[in-house]
Amino acid sequence: MKHSRKLDLPPGYSGHILPPGESAFAYACAIADEQGAGAFVHARKGELIEFAVVLEPDEPLASARRGFFACMHALAEAISAHCPPEREVAFHWPDAIIFDGGLVGGGRLAWPQGCGDDDIPQWLVFGAVLRAEDLPDVDTGAHPDSTSLVGSGFELEQVDNVVGSFARHLMLAFDTWGEHGFRAVGQDYLKRLPKAEGQKKRIIDVNGDLVSTLAGGASERSSLGQALEAHEWYDPVLLAPALAPRWRRTA
Repeated sequence: MKHSRKLDLPPGYSGHILPPGESAFAYACAIADEQGAGAFVHARKGELIEFAVVLEPDEPLASARRGFFACMHALAEAISAHCPPEREVAFHWPDAIIFDGGLVGGGRLAWPQGCGDDDIPQWLVFGAVLRAEDLPDVDTGAHPDSTSLVGSGFELEQVDNVVGSFARHLMLAFDTWGEHGFRAVGQDYLKRLPKAEGQKKRIIDVNGDLVSTLAGGASERSSLGQALEAHEWYDPVLLAPALAPRWRRTA
């Protein structure tokens, strides 16, 4: 897979391009203290594209984690801006990207070790991995719950455009947060999250948890922190989006 060597980023970001095979997420965490907000790292891994951005929140970690939803919304908007018509971009709670019905990637979030929920973190790092092309030695028909951008209709030259587009949409998402409060960003995220059976109303709580009102008035809470630790979309052996997502295997 060929990529351009230039990152098309708007002002406010500092681009870092890594050699093939290195982890953008790990590198961004390593430089977050020194580089600060706006450091943007891009890595190329065969059929994958990976990027990460450093954020500097001004609130305690418990509520600052909600920045994850701004990042996920920006990622979905970036894919939508460049994909063929009539392709749906959706989420599987909270961190998986579903494109045209198949898992295509997801997001991760990191913060400084030892930072407690009541502490203001010096930085957060959001990282994303997307499967750009199908694996050459894998029968895609045997994995209907997984897909790639190119496999679902992207032109190859459009794939890298998603990276710069994400950076722009992220700025818009945080502008929306600043002008209208987090609720507007949360609603943008929830629009792409399919409702589970029995859910009537959903909100994202101040600590990032998903709180759902069920039929009959009962409510249930899904922990953002626990879900981010599980990152069910990620295959730690392939170091890539899973071919058979764990939520499918346990359904």
